[in-house]
Amino acid sequence: MTVNDLATQSIDAERFNHLLNSQRAAYLRDGAPSLAARRNDLDNLKAALIARRGAIEEAINTDFGHRSRHETATMELVGVVQGIDYLRRNLRRFMRPTRRHIDVQLRFGSNRIEYQPLGVVGVISPWNYPINLALMPVVTAIAAGNRVMLKPSNVTRATNAVLAEMLGELFAPDQVAIVSGDGAAFSSLPFDHLVFTGSTEVGRAVMKAASDNLVPVTLELGGKSPTIVAKGHVRDQVVSDIVFGKLLSGGQTCIAPDYALVHESEVDAFVASYDRLVKAAYPDGPTSTDYTSIVNEKQYSALADLIDDARRHGARIIEVGHRPGDAAHRPHTLAPTVVLGVTDDMSIAHQEIFGPILPIFGYRDIEDAIDYVNARPRPLALYYFGDVGPERRKVLDRTTSGNVTINGTIMHVAQDDLPFGGVGASGMGKYHGIEGFRTLSHPKGIHTQARWNATRLLRPPFGKRTEALLDFFLR
Repeated sequence: MTVNDLATQSIDAERFNHLLNSQRAAYLRDGAPSLAARRNDLDNLKAALIARRGAIEEAINTDFGHRSRHETATMELVGVVQGIDYLRRNLRRFMRPTRRHIDVQLRFGSNRIEYQPLGVVGVISPWNYPINLALMPVVTAIAAGNRVMLKPSNVTRATNAVLAEMLGELFAPDQVAIVSGDGAAFSSLPFDHLVFTGSTEVGRAVMKAASDNLVPVTLELGGKSPTIVAKGHVRDQVVSDIVFGKLLSGGQTCIAPDYALVHESEVDAFVASYDRLVKAAYPDGPTSTDYTSIVNEKQYSALADLIDDARRHGARIIEVGHRPGDAAHRPHTLAPTVVLGVTDDMSIAHQEIFGPILPIFGYRDIEDAIDYVNARPRPLALYYFGDVGPERRKVLDRTTSGNVTINGTIMHVAQDDLPFGGVGASGMGKYHGIEGFRTLSHPKGIHTQARWNATRLLRPPFGKRTEALLDFFLR
């Protein structure tokens, strides 16, 4: 790190700390917001998002070079709007204190849990879904009654400008603030909770920085999410779902199918079907208005390097769809690509791909497929295509992943009542659903002691009555 970098980090740290102190003071001054106030904030944010649909679609298109407006509306705006609706609809229930069991010796008292805001929540969001992955943690934090500081990725500057304008109009800086600057300085702040979405490598650094202040973290990372296709299920509907999940936003989705496990007798049929259905989905090839470019030259070069490395080590590279060569006519656009013959000495076997490249592996039986998945770090998602039966049950019982979609891809993330998050190397902690509300709340246990309770008989001076009670409780 250069002297200039250190100076910038120091300036950013001072600026961030000032804002954090302002938000914390506001929280301590005003206390937890009411149900009505939280709903009002959510309503205003929803209305602002809908009103800015065109500006958001244009900004994301600018940041990516080209991105389908329909993908932006579906995966960014619809996802957040439905998430807001879900939180608003269930917020009274989420906030309601819950009764808990009371021990027998205190039976005339009561126990309950009250969900209290944590205070100030920090959010670090990535570039690949710069609205959804920024705002879903923010709206969850608002629903839980917190103040929020959001630091989006520096890659999506046009989108960040729209976000900053919108949030600045809706919220005072001491309630919700968006900042830019040094990520290390931001992740070192003494938040009450920190939510990070991004790569596993950066997630390790964020967790290490947060640990200095004992800040609890939710890490939404990634990994190589497998797709297992049961023998006999290479069908158009199955392969179409894989095409959708793999090529959505040009493959730049943290839960995209990273690779496919197909029975060895059906690999050729799968490739042929994949090619045909890519052509159907993108009839104008990689220059289709529905096909998204890679976000920048750095990411494009990383993907090209994965392909080149695989080719040098003997893999078979197949560009699929209509006119794949036309990709060169649009900046940093990569044609849909299939890779066969992948071996462990290739980088593509180990690195999360994050692009429109699909390695396909043949397996002998379902045990073989399960062993392949389990030999690798636990993924953020797993997809299985097959009928109800012992084979499906075996996959669910013997693999561990963040979430699973059966006979489909991607859409588990859009189920608002399901928690979303990883496990192991793909992350820790959950948000979405009631789990998200509780992640960003403090479940304060409250015991109200009755005037009469048996524990008063367990105080000195001890005697025979004490012994009788102990015998009763310990039997």
